[in-house]
Amino acid sequence: MSKALFIIDVQNDFTEGGALGVDGGAAVAAGVSRHLAEHGDEYAIVLASRDWHEGHSDNGGHFATEAEPDYVDTWPAHCVAGTRGADYHPDLDTSRVDYHVLKGQGVPAYSIFEGRTDAGSTVHNLLDEHGIDTIDVVGIATDYCVRASALDAIAHGQHVRVLTGLVAGVAPASSDAALAELAHAGAELVTAS
Repeated sequence: MSKALFIIDVQNDFTEGGALGVDGGAAVAAGVSRHLAEHGDEYAIVLASRDWHEGHSDNGGHFATEAEPDYVDTWPAHCVAGTRGADYHPDLDTSRVDYHVLKGQGVPAYSIFEGRTDAGSTVHNLLDEHGIDTIDVVGIATDYCVRASALDAIAHGQHVRVLTGLVAGVAPASSDAALAELAHAGAELVTAS
């Protein structure tokens, strides 16, 4: 059995003070770094995703440009490629990350499976190449990109564990609903701090 860690979108724009900052985002960054220091050797591979949106377009309607964002399908500009907002949060130690996955280049993208590495590899191919059958999922935001990534991993036949102490969401109600949905879909919710 080989295990991978998905670190979802622990970026400046999704942490406190960012364009779409969530409460607890910085704590997730620091917590994931502690988790990697203590448990990094348990993972065959570690993958980290980042939104990497185009700054000169609405990214397929993802950025609200004609009206106020609805915070469901349209959002304020965030995580524009090459900006500080798109950078990993400084408390996230990326030295143990094996694959950096960029997503949302010109299109809406929530799941890590919608991205690619700089070398063009898909997440699905990387999981197959490394014989992965179990994935631990951490990151931001519980109710959006963590949810989408975990659901896609389940759909790809993986045993998924969401480390609930290492995720942060946009809102408590939608985050609780996302965790309940993931548990119903077969994910294991694991308390981790």
